[in-house]
Amino acid sequence: MLIDTATIQIRAGNGGNGCMAFRREKFVPHGGPSGGDGGRGGDVIVVASEGRSTLLDFHYRKHYRAEHGQHGSGSTKKGRDAEDIVLKVPVGTLIKDHDTGEILADLDGPGKRVVAAKGGRGGRGNARFATAIEQAPTRHEPGVPGQERMIDLELKLIADVGIVGLPNAGKSTLLSKLSAARPRIGDYPFTTLSPVLGLVRYGSEGSFVAADLPGLIEGAHEGKGLGLRFLRHVERTRVLVILLDASGADLDTDYATLLHELTSYGEGLAEKRRIVVLNKTDLAPGGLQASQFGGEEVLAISALKGEGLEALKHAIGRMLESLGAP
Repeated sequence: MLIDTATIQIRAGNGGNGCMAFRREKFVPHGGPSGGDGGRGGDVIVVASEGRSTLLDFHYRKHYRAEHGQHGSGSTKKGRDAEDIVLKVPVGTLIKDHDTGEILADLDGPGKRVVAAKGGRGGRGNARFATAIEQAPTRHEPGVPGQERMIDLELKLIADVGIVGLPNAGKSTLLSKLSAARPRIGDYPFTTLSPVLGLVRYGSEGSFVAADLPGLIEGAHEGKGLGLRFLRHVERTRVLVILLDASGADLDTDYATLLHELTSYGEGLAEKRRIVVLNKTDLAPGGLQASQFGGEEVLAISALKGEGLEALKHAIGRMLESLGAP
């Protein structure tokens, strides 16, 4: 199961207190201040890791706390800095402040990281405040508290191609025929409940990553069905495959519904390059007209029988190559 959202509470460590101390050695007649500085509190760092594919860990554990810095001590001994804690999330995770909605980071590449909560600075010991005038200062500082906040983790899958369509259009069957992915396939709506990725190879060296995404219904951009969860993952795709059921009653209406939902959601989805694919042509009533979608590139296939899939792979590959490097 793909868990693609989570809200967690994080707390960085407090800085250690600075120490107030004076030297008392037998052969140091004038003594002097010797309080050391406190150590730095640990940060909470979030890192994008290729080894993670879901936010499941954060679904069960909600609180993360870094250690506090050690207090300073006499003989100008500095307190130990605390270890940072590192939270690993999937590549493509968006980090937001839960209270303000501010985007803290978009970890859209392996190894990208953000300090989500900053550890507190250690306080200065009284040795730091000695001057020629004030040779026995008693002033010292407490450690600075670490940041504490609630953050939202929001995973947006990174795929080259997103397969979009109404429920039961054959998206899962298409992905299973194009790649080695094995999404759940059924003859009823909403078989796909979470996105599935598959690597598609074409030609001698070409390849791209395609995503089978939950079916759209009218009103998806308002959150109906699985709409918002689905549309979030479309944002990062470069090309959309608009999959239509050629055995259906009204292709024009189906196409208009999908385009309306993409446009209404915004985030540039309607401007993405797309290919219209008419699936289940083996069940079409006849007289199928591929020209009805204007300037869109239209291909006819039967995913179940494997007809037209090579042409589709190469058409997608050409479109991706025309867009250049991501």
